[in-house]
Amino acid sequence: MAAPETQLMLSIGLIEKDLNADTLWVWCYPSVSAELREVLLSKCCLTQDSQGLNTFVFGQFCRTWYYISTVEVQEPTTLKKVTHFSIVVTAKDFNPEKYAAFSRVLCRMYIKHGSPVKMMEGYIAVLTKGICQSDENGSFLVKDYNVRKAYLAGSVKDVVSQFGMETIILYTALMLKKRIVVHHPRIEALLEFTRALPALTWHRKDWSILHPYVHLTDSELENLRTCTGYVAGFVDPQVSNRSDLFDVYVNLPDSEITVSQSAKEAMAMGKLHKDIGLVIVQSAEDADRTDGQVIKDISIKTREILANLASLAEECENSKITLETLKQRHFPPATENFLFHLAAAEQLLKI
Repeated sequence: MAAPETQLMLSIGLIEKDLNADTLWVWCYPSVSAELREVLLSKCCLTQDSQGLNTFVFGQFCRTWYYISTVEVQEPTTLKKVTHFSIVVTAKDFNPEKYAAFSRVLCRMYIKHGSPVKMMEGYIAVLTKGICQSDENGSFLVKDYNVRKAYLAGSVKDVVSQFGMETIILYTALMLKKRIVVHHPRIEALLEFTRALPALTWHRKDWSILHPYVHLTDSELENLRTCTGYVAGFVDPQVSNRSDLFDVYVNLPDSEITVSQSAKEAMAMGKLHKDIGLVIVQSAEDADRTDGQVIKDISIKTREILANLASLAEECENSKITLETLKQRHFPPATENFLFHLAAAEQLLKI
C-alpha cells in the first residue's frame, strides 16, 4: 500500500453539461452522500447562470475538502453530446495545487477515452501507489505536493499590501479564533485572499478554519455554525447584512474591514497591537523578503506573546490564567483584554 498521504482522497465525481444545456451529476466512485452532492453541484460553475467558466474552485463542507475542475469540450472528441464537464475530487486534506494537477490528468483521460473507467483506474493508482502515469495524458505524483507548500501558496504580502496596518485586525481576529467573513464577487479573488489568512497564525498550522466558498444556504450555514472560529468566503453581497455570521467583515473590492458591535470589546486595540502591526507591515513591505520569511517574522512575534502567556499560566493554579492574575500585572487595559481573550482561545484560561 502507498504511504498514508495518498490515502487522503475520498472520491471522484463527474458532472456534465449536454447539448440541451442540462447539467447532471453522472458518475462517482466510490460514493458521495446526497447532501454533499447537492453542495458540489451548487459549487460547479456549470449549474450557475450567467457566469463565466471557473476552471478550478475549491472549498470545504462538513470537514470534507472539494476540488472542482471544469473544461469546455473542444471538437473532435469521443464526447459527442457533452459541451462541458467538471471533475470533482473530495479529500481529507487542504492542497489545491495537488488536486488541480491530478484533475488536469483526469480531464485529459476523459476527453481521450470518453469513459469514466480510465479515471477510476487513475484514482485507484494514486490511492494505492501514489502515482498516476500515462504517456499521452501526463503524470501525477502525490509526493510532489507537500502540505507546507500548500500552506505557503497564499500571499500574506498581498494581504498586507491591500490592508496595511489594518492587517492587525485580521491577525487579532485569527489569534482569538473569531469569525471572519470575506466578500468578493469574483470567486478567484476570494479563494486567493482567504487561503492566505490562516498563515497569519502559523503556530497553529490550521487550515481547517478555512471555508473559502460558502453559499447562503441552510445546510452550509448550519455547517459553519458548528465551527468556533473561521475564515469564510462569499460571492453573494447579501452576506454583509448577516451580522449573525461574523465578528469581522472584509469587503475585498472596497478594501474595508468592519468589526461587528458584539466583537468590539474583545477586539479593542492598544500599544501591543500597534507593535505587532508594525512588525507585520515592515516585514511585508520589504521587497527582499519572501512570503515565507514574512510569515516567519510574524510567527516569531506570536511565539513571544504566547511564551509570555505560558509563563504567566505556569505561575497559576493548574497552569490556568485568571483575570485576577492579569490585573496584578498592571498591563494597559487593551493588552490585558487581548491576553485574557487569547488565553481563552489557547485554552489557558481558568473557567
